[in-house]
Amino acid sequence: MDSDGSTSSLSRFVEEVRAVAPVAGRALHVDWLPNGRTTLVFRVIEEGRRGDVSVAGPRTRALFKNATGVARAVMLQFKPGWSASLLGVAANALTDRIVPLEDLWGRAGGDLGLELLATQSLPEVLDRLARAITLRAHQASEPASARLARRAALLLEGEEVRVESVAERLGVTARHLRRAFTESVGIGPKDFARSVRLQRAVRRAATSKDWAHIAADAGYYDQAHLIADFRELVGLTPGAFVKRAGDRGVRFGSGESAADLHDAAERLGIDVQRPA
Repeated sequence: MDSDGSTSSLSRFVEEVRAVAPVAGRALHVDWLPNGRTTLVFRVIEEGRRGDVSVAGPRTRALFKNATGVARAVMLQFKPGWSASLLGVAANALTDRIVPLEDLWGRAGGDLGLELLATQSLPEVLDRLARAITLRAHQASEPASARLARRAALLLEGEEVRVESVAERLGVTARHLRRAFTESVGIGPKDFARSVRLQRAVRRAATSKDWAHIAADAGYYDQAHLIADFRELVGLTPGAFVKRAGDRGVRFGSGESAADLHDAAERLGIDVQRPA
């Protein structure tokens, strides 16, 4: 741990940070797609006069939020299988929910919100969040089921797509794996595998409009399979989702602030999401 209480190994728990703000004259639009992740969200409201910290649990269906009055937001996305020990509640207790951090951490959650609101820059916000998460990590204990779930998630994000095959490779029954995965990740392994395909398709759609090739590359049987999954998980066709994403009016950190945030995240060992 560094002398200021932060740590360069935050990448052990967090895989991505985003800083977003609305385009002038619009509400902040944020798309929450199924991805088997839990996210810590700090919002600044009314140009710094108010703010809050909340936890967005993993989604089984997409959620599109229009946040009026939000000046900016910083989001830390946890890797699958880490949120339960850090937040103190089973991941499936947060599934499809957005919960104030104070409800989970008590007074410490409220105090963190005040500290973040008093910061002067995005890198300072990230440093404060890093210290808080690192402190929780040192205080927390985790069951073996969380480690099992993380190993399974890595396999499902690789080449394995069948829950039974993953369970066999890990030396457990499929039933045991499903229970451990649901408690530690927040959704079942089958739903997680579906979210992996969906996220792959979304990433590929940023640079291609050939949906047949996108479907094949993302792991779908065919284009019809991709369209059916999009309709069920997102509520839109793939084309309608891409058009909406282009019109949503979100700007990512730019200029000096973006460079500072990127440097701070890099120092802490995590990625900054950039616009496609």
